[in-house]
Amino acid sequence: MRFVLRWILRIIIRILFRIEVKGRMEGLDAERLLVVANHESLLDGLLLGLFLPIDPVFVVHTGVAREWRFRLVLSLADYVTVDPTSPMAMKRVIRLIESGRPVVIFPEGRITLTGSLMKVYEGPAFVAYKTGATLVPVRLDGATRTYFSRLSGKHPRRLFPRISISILPPTKLQVPPAASSKLRRRKAGEAMRRLMQEMLFSTRPQQTLYEALCDAADIFGRGRRVIEDIKQIEYSYTDMLKMAQMLTRLVERISVEGEKIGLLLPNLTPTLAMVFGLSARRRVPAMLNYTAGVEAMQSACRATEIRTIITSRAFIEQAKLQEKIAGLVDVSIVYLEDLRQSITLIDKLWMVLFAMHFPRAFSKASDPEDPAVVLFTSGSEGTPKGVVLPHRALLANIAQIRSVIDFSVEDKFLNALPIFHSFGLTGAALAVLSGASLFLYPSPLHYRVIPELAYDRSCTVLFGTSTFLANYARFAHPYDFFRLRYVIAGAEKLSDAVRNIWFEKFGIRILEGYGATETAPVLAANTPMAFRSGTVGQLLPALEHKLVPVPGIDRGGILHVRGPNVMAGYLKVDKPGVLQKPSSEAGEGWYETGDVVEIDEEGFVSIVGRVKRFAKIGGEMVSLEVVEKLAQASSPDALHAASSQIDPSKGEALVLFTTDGQLTRELLVARARGLGIPELAVPRKIRLVASLPLLGTGKIDYVTLKKHAEEA
Repeated sequence: MRFVLRWILRIIIRILFRIEVKGRMEGLDAERLLVVANHESLLDGLLLGLFLPIDPVFVVHTGVAREWRFRLVLSLADYVTVDPTSPMAMKRVIRLIESGRPVVIFPEGRITLTGSLMKVYEGPAFVAYKTGATLVPVRLDGATRTYFSRLSGKHPRRLFPRISISILPPTKLQVPPAASSKLRRRKAGEAMRRLMQEMLFSTRPQQTLYEALCDAADIFGRGRRVIEDIKQIEYSYTDMLKMAQMLTRLVERISVEGEKIGLLLPNLTPTLAMVFGLSARRRVPAMLNYTAGVEAMQSACRATEIRTIITSRAFIEQAKLQEKIAGLVDVSIVYLEDLRQSITLIDKLWMVLFAMHFPRAFSKASDPEDPAVVLFTSGSEGTPKGVVLPHRALLANIAQIRSVIDFSVEDKFLNALPIFHSFGLTGAALAVLSGASLFLYPSPLHYRVIPELAYDRSCTVLFGTSTFLANYARFAHPYDFFRLRYVIAGAEKLSDAVRNIWFEKFGIRILEGYGATETAPVLAANTPMAFRSGTVGQLLPALEHKLVPVPGIDRGGILHVRGPNVMAGYLKVDKPGVLQKPSSEAGEGWYETGDVVEIDEEGFVSIVGRVKRFAKIGGEMVSLEVVEKLAQASSPDALHAASSQIDPSKGEALVLFTTDGQLTRELLVARARGLGIPELAVPRKIRLVASLPLLGTGKIDYVTLKKHAEEA
């Protein structure tokens, strides 16, 4: 009777929810089998019981089992209720697996309240470790959009959304050796968490940026208001798609397929819409840095072979960019105001009668490996290079971030970082594609305005650099950031002073991350589930890494990485238009970060310094970041930056630039002794400056400082 009922239910459920089962069934016949799955809804047990070709025992959290609807569903299968925090309860599961009975367990225990991965209990992980069972990860996707989920009312729900079940290849839980059973249990829990995160990431769809935008519109509702900018107009997904389609249609008339189109525009909704739209029609937006000098902008145009730049007269006037525009040669400047005036009646009819109803038809056939955008390195240590990021890299990085941090439709991002920078662009795209709300602000330098915006718009996520966050804290009221869940720092090292003031003044723990434009950009990040102060967190899922030792530097090595979020290659001014694919001494496809890092046994990454930011003094390698750390410890309220100059007797000499007129070498020497820093790292030359030169991204302009140091 149970078999017949299950057969009937399988047919009904498959039709109603258009169930798609992906992956191979290999490994499901293992002698000791443990299936681990994410927990999206009360339907999960039914779905796995009906569509997995095994007759398992379900391990159910005692809290979930109290739900009568779940018990009704589980009446069709064998199950045991356990408290995942109880070691005795886990012993029952161990005996089941050892008896040869397949077991299905939800390592999160409870049903997700965020739509993302929640806390992973150590108990299920210890079961896998203790029994040596074959693990088969299974990803459920779509059940959160049913009325059987436990998400808040803001999350979109449908009667019968499409649901997919992805079965991943079998594996074993890899647990590092540990001295005690308690430590082994904790390490097993961490290994299970990483496995679940890898599962969420590896089951992402392979698509383009525009396809991802269309998917987000379908999932979260085309009428959902998702983005707002300084014009204080809230735009929906439909508005975003219409902007992307119409603006791209106009640009198509003055460009050819495969052409790099320069975008010289501020953080506004149309700018982001054009990034999605141009890539849909096989044009590649190249995000020009309007804070750079004319020489750097011209170099970027030559390297990328940009012939057309899209900008706005209003923006050029407000940002006072007239001289820069006039200084550019061999490019055609096209203004948005003129493009809008060229819209015809046919264009309007096309939009109303066709495009807005069938947005997916707008996209030309593209591959995830096709270029999606060209960004430019900051030029903090040399000439900017064009970084070609394919759709695959951008979307992989967004999926990596979403697998470790629980962003949802209840979040509102405040992004003042310019979207010509990878941190700002990926942060903005992350919000839009996650269904969260996004407020785009045109400048991160408005230190009084941004805290007020965070308060007024009830923002929950804020991106920033250490420099910007320091200034926001300086001008903000203690209650301005009352709604913030996450403050994420990147692009430069987070100073201890900034970390401390945010915790003391606002009660907020900053999550420091690390990355590069070449990796779209995030490589590692501290998260609520894996945090260690003073580090930049653990590497994101699916990243391979190698550390190459550096002569003269005892700690760590140069970080080389390979993964799905690594760029397609560089475009450099010495070989315009020629894509130079990533390669390093680690091999083809590897990217050398240029950073010397240490990685501890738990995977937390600590930045020792950049190879280019070491000075060789008397044969010894001295980190300029250590010099800055010493200055910051000696004068925490001021700003400091270190550089070097040629010294005939010692090779190089240190030069410290500071805004503190009271800082002396004697103070630095005394502080160095207290911190255990060698006196070799204490600069003899200290130069007082009114302010440090900054790039538009908030990073210190070390090229300019190097020139000042040489002049000194």
